[in-house]
Formats: sequence, C-alpha cells, structure tokens
Amino acid sequence: MHTACIPASAAGQRFDRTLAALFDDYSRSCLQQWIRDGRVLLDGTIASPRHKLRGGERVELRPPEPAGGGDVAAQPIPLLVLHEDADIAVIDKPAGLVMHPAAGNPDGTVQNALLHRYPEAAAVPRAGIVHRLDKDTSGLFVVARTLAAHKSLVAQLAARTVSREYRAVCLGVPVAGERIAAPIGRHPVDRKRMAVVANGREAISRFRVLERFAAHALLAVALETGRTHQIRVHLSHRQHPLVGDPVYAGRLRIPAGCSDALRAALRQFPRQALHAAELKLQHPRSGASMRFSAPLPDDFQALLTALRADGDGRAAGAAR
Repeated sequence: MHTACIPASAAGQRFDRTLAALFDDYSRSCLQQWIRDGRVLLDGTIASPRHKLRGGERVELRPPEPAGGGDVAAQPIPLLVLHEDADIAVIDKPAGLVMHPAAGNPDGTVQNALLHRYPEAAAVPRAGIVHRLDKDTSGLFVVARTLAAHKSLVAQLAARTVSREYRAVCLGVPVAGERIAAPIGRHPVDRKRMAVVANGREAISRFRVLERFAAHALLAVALETGRTHQIRVHLSHRQHPLVGDPVYAGRLRIPAGCSDALRAALRQFPRQALHAAELKLQHPRSGASMRFSAPLPDDFQALLTALRADGDGRAAGAAR
C-alpha cells in the first residue's frame, strides 16, 4: 500500500489529476480505473475520479498484486519481436492470436506470451499492452516493459503522437482518399458490434487509395483515434467494408465476371483483410523518434496477387 497527503496547493483540483502527480509511476488512466475499483481511498472512503479536493486529505493506494492483469499464466508462445530494449518491445502479431485473456480465450494469448518472455512485465498493467489489435488483424503493436514506459506510451497515445498506419483491402473502389470523422459506440441492437452512433466516442480515420482493382481497392489507413473496430466500422459505414470481415461486411460478395482464381481466393481468405503495417513513436526514455514496418503476411499477399491477376486477365480480354 502507498500513502500520501494531498497538498494544500491541490485545492479545487480533480482527484485523478492530483493522484497522477503524486504517484507518477502509474498512468492517469490506470489510476482512474483503480479509483473506480475501490483501490484508492480518500480519507478512508471511495471518491470519484472527478472529485474536487480541498487539500490535506489522506490518500491510500492499493495497486493490484503484480500478475500482469489477474491470474494470467506465463506461457511459451512464440512472438515475432522486431525490436526490444529495456523499456519497450515492438511485435509483429500473426492473425489468429488474441491479445489478452477474455471469455472464450482463457489463455494462449499475447499477454501469456509476454509474461513468459518478459517476467518483469508482471508488474505492468496487462503485461505492458497499451493498444490492441483484433484477433484476426495482423501486424505491429508496442509493449511497455516498465511502469515508466507504460505511462509514456499511454500519454503518447492520448496525445495522438503515436502514428499507426494499416493496409486494408476493401469492397468497392473509392473515388479518392478521405478523412472519416464519425463517432463510434456500441451498436444499439447488437451489443457485440460497434457502430457509428450519434452519442459515440470521437473516432477519426484517414485513408488513401494505393491500388485499384475491378471491384476492390488496397488502402492505406491511418488512425487519429483508437476505438474498438474503428477501421472496420468506418469503412463499412462508407460502404467499403473489408474483404473477409465476418462482422461488418455481411455475406461474401463475388464480383461478376471475376476469374476462378479470384473467386477461390475470396472464398478462402480466412479473416478481415487488415494489417498494421507501420508504427511510429517516441522512445519513452530517450525521446528518440522510432519507426517500424512489418511486411504483408502470406495470406494478404496471396489475395493481392489474385486481385492483380484478375485485373490483368480482364484487361487482356478487353484488348482482344
């Protein structure tokens, strides 16, 4: 347990803001959650993160036992690590690997793997995971190996100074790139899905068209915010859902007149066509700018090969 006294200079300030200044080893978002969980007492009672202080109160902070986020076991699951140092690790995740345990996925996750590779991550919230990729999205994410690095990365994400760019194959051919600013929240009927809703949280995505095919396009999509399923929801909202997306694309759509090879490729593609290709951030300790990239995985490359061959075949047929 940690204890502290609220300084008189904090009178009138929010509880969570002052707490973050007093216990600067922890991120503000982490402390806010602990306040809600009853792990932080103010003069012996639970207060809200927004509570206005008067100064002089006694604070008691009881962080969770170091276990990387509950009773999560360390498991020897291979990880493709592109960079690691004493503060961070950057990992290229394959499609099909879940980020952390949840209902239906009690183990065999990235978090289990991180606790095995980096035992010290047990002292960091969620073993250092600060942003997530969906199970069937491949590509890059960064992990904090220390509390200080965790705090820095969370702050960078909140300040939108972390740059994340994805590659996506969508249905239909956008005329041009676009900045999509549409709030995202839970679907009003299907609570397992997200949707663009008026009372949702701010969500902003930008995309540009890298390559056009007969009935599809390859996009580069950059995130300004990081909402659940954001790219998938935004592109579906613009009538350009991702190829293979079982939640937001609806039934499989095969373009009229496409080749048998493309037809087979679309039927066999096992996931949403989304890959986290580029990641830029500032190193938490040195402040140095860092950039990482991950090549497209084999299944994504095979899909693009089939799309390009189909386009070449149609062009040759037209020429004849």
